Amino acid sequence: MEHLFRNWDKLKDRVRGSYLFLFLDYDGTLSPIVSTPDKAVIPLAARNLLKEISQNSNCKIAIISGRSLADIRNRVGIKEIVYSGNHGLELKGPKIKYNQTVSADYKKVLSKIRAELELKLKDIDGAIIEDKGLALAVHFRLAGKKNSDLIKAVFREVVLIPSVAKKIKIRCGKKVLEAGLPIEWDKGKIVLWLLSRQKFIMKDKNVTAIYIGDDTTDEDAFRALKKEGITVFVGGNKPSSAQYYLNNSKEVYDFLGRILNNANKA
Repeated sequence: MEHLFRNWDKLKDRVRGSYLFLFLDYDGTLSPIVSTPDKAVIPLAARNLLKEISQNSNCKIAIISGRSLADIRNRVGIKEIVYSGNHGLELKGPKIKYNQTVSADYKKVLSKIRAELELKLKDIDGAIIEDKGLALAVHFRLAGKKNSDLIKAVFREVVLIPSVAKKIKIRCGKKVLEAGLPIEWDKGKIVLWLLSRQKFIMKDKNVTAIYIGDDTTDEDAFRALKKEGITVFVGGNKPSSAQYYLNNSKEVYDFLGRILNNANKA
């Protein structure tokens, strides 16, 4: 990968005159990585920048997050944006809404998993259980190496039988493990669906997708957009399917500012 700003002159010519569909992860992308999920916030200046971009007639923004839909909407709070929660299983935005339905059996399985995790993790420092409605996540960013290994072992033990029975699907992220719906759906698939929908709406106008994310779950989107978008990994020049990289959230805001300036000149 190359640093995005080293290629800015080439990229700005590529996107000039195009309708831009920006897909943005939240944690680690718009918000710096923090110790616990509840502390992840975006600066006011960054929120104002997102609002300004979302109101530009040449741009559209979708937040693609592993958080629940209600959580991510509350944290960003801009009505012009499309929000996708639980890795694409929940969706809400202007003239669009979708919520994945789940069976009573799935809810029962998830409830049992939560009860077991709460019992077995209660005395392990650094373990945080997050109920996202459609999924359960166990965070261990606050745990030391020994406790992290123990938390992961407990999680694997609890989810083993329902996972083998294909009653749940396991997803791994940065310092988080998740038990969710056993269906083939991820950030890559929801991004392609939203992009296809936008292209249909725009008819003959050129639409360029830009995806920015930092997590292992964002790799699905990087691969999905490999041939028809601009993909950006946040976190330095590390192994990734993305085409470019940025170092941190501050550089993400810088890039979004450049995008806005470029769009205003279109």
